[in-house]
Amino acid sequence: MRTAEIRRNTAETNITLTLDLDGTGKSSIATGCGFLDHMLILFAKHGRFDLTVSCTGDTWVDDHHTVEDVGIALGQAFKMALGDKKGITRYGSQILPMDEALILTAVDLSGRGYLGYDLQIPTQKVGTFDTELVEEFWLGFIRNAECTLHIRQLAGTNSHHIIEGAFKSAGRSLRSAVAIEAAFADEIPSTKGVL
Repeated sequence: MRTAEIRRNTAETNITLTLDLDGTGKSSIATGCGFLDHMLILFAKHGRFDLTVSCTGDTWVDDHHTVEDVGIALGQAFKMALGDKKGITRYGSQILPMDEALILTAVDLSGRGYLGYDLQIPTQKVGTFDTELVEEFWLGFIRNAECTLHIRQLAGTNSHHIIEGAFKSAGRSLRSAVAIEAAFADEIPSTKGVL
């Protein structure tokens, strides 16, 4: 089973997260940040990952620590659940329309953390959520999952649609990348023999 359980306890957050890469998209998310909860539910559904997240964070200060640390924990879970990455497709990409927004994501489970982030979110907030935290979430994720992730906005003017499209598209790209290719189930998808 390609699963992981992460516990992350700091002076700022207390997180328990479970991930099943071969799930059906079920989720139970409670981070204390409603917008992040919604994005993670969409991410799990579109990636068909079973995901549970429980986080108690210092949201009375702001949502930054919670958002970043959940991204870190999710990245750690992907790395753990993938193990040696034997048999995975490795690459995945998606162009996803979300009403007037059009978002491209592409991922390489390379073992190297890189984020190519190109979202022009027109507002500083969606509800009470600081939109600058979207990039912080994905930075925490890629550094710990050790993957390359490009997120590019091709069209769009609605902040909610842009962010929602990014989470849905990333989930679908990752679903493709973690999929096992039966013909190569005993191979590492790299000429180096390791990822």
